[in-house]
Amino acid sequence: MYGLYVHVPFCASRCIYCDFCSTTLGADVRRQYVAALCAEMEARREETAGSRLRTLYIGGGTPSQLAADELAQIVEAIGACHDTSALAEATIEANPDDVTPAWAAAVRRLGFDRVSLGVQTFDDGLLALLGRRHTAAGARAAVATLREAGFANLSVDLMYGLPGQTAEGWRRDLLAALALPVAHLSAYALTFENGTRLTTLRDRGLLAEADEELSLAMFRILEEETERAGFEHYELSNFARPGRRSLHNASYWDGTPYVGFGPAAHSLAGTRRRWNTSDVAAYVARPGHPPCETERLTLHERYDEYIMTRLRTRDGLSPGEIEQRFGPAFARHFSRASTPHLGAGRLVPAAGGRLRLSREALFVSDAVMSDLMWPDET
Repeated sequence: MYGLYVHVPFCASRCIYCDFCSTTLGADVRRQYVAALCAEMEARREETAGSRLRTLYIGGGTPSQLAADELAQIVEAIGACHDTSALAEATIEANPDDVTPAWAAAVRRLGFDRVSLGVQTFDDGLLALLGRRHTAAGARAAVATLREAGFANLSVDLMYGLPGQTAEGWRRDLLAALALPVAHLSAYALTFENGTRLTTLRDRGLLAEADEELSLAMFRILEEETERAGFEHYELSNFARPGRRSLHNASYWDGTPYVGFGPAAHSLAGTRRRWNTSDVAAYVARPGHPPCETERLTLHERYDEYIMTRLRTRDGLSPGEIEQRFGPAFARHFSRASTPHLGAGRLVPAAGGRLRLSREALFVSDAVMSDLMWPDET
């Protein structure tokens, strides 16, 4: 069983914080991209031969920028190249501004059962600052449209630590999202990435980052309000109603193999990782055989990934599994490195003899994970 990710790099406009692989190129390039994507799936179909597809995720960029017939071509290619008999979840990302009754009905007919909406905030002023195309009212209308089309499994993305955002403003955003008929919430702290307009504005003194004290207060509000609403905090940035965890995202955290198609898409099977070029023009110029890079993960790298991905989740990790997978030296290292964090309450027992981050340690998770990783030998 494996997960499949398809990257759609097209956007109508570029948000000021975005450093993802995306482009505002038009319809001609979109058609070339769809043809190249389908050709890549055909060329790589042997990679997943003999296994069944469990989850599908079409992300971006803005997948809702594709026309219905372009999405249909992609879905047809997936069905031709992959065994979908065990498909348990099919997600597509969308911008609220693109969600119309016709679009919702079309993606429903194509077999998608989950939509992830990039809302980010319900503050119209902050939406305009970020360069988002929709309004708060438009986001609410998109959820209503999707529900009317039969989508019961809806997810909303929010961001906190936005320029000028207050703790109470963040609480209002959360309450607005949680009041909607959604099953899942992803919430991310705003990051200032090099090369983005956001970072340029900060460097010019035109806006400021949220300080650590405010960010921590917002994180605590996030935990408080989602728990009150009955959402499970099952991964650092993800919250779900009972039974509504994102199955696809779990592929990245539990070691399930996944394959990625499209510009900048990553794949991981066993010890082999592959990632495609992030250059959209280079991707479409070589249909079926895009420039890519590959690597074989060392045992140390695999151990570090195990620590990083498992501790992101509420389920945590198993010390016994560390010895089984990586050997006694890694088990001894983990035992030594974890002892101070157990004593300080940053690591706590979980079901089945596992260990997970405590609620108090989630905000400083990077520091805990760094201590547990294999020491740099250089």
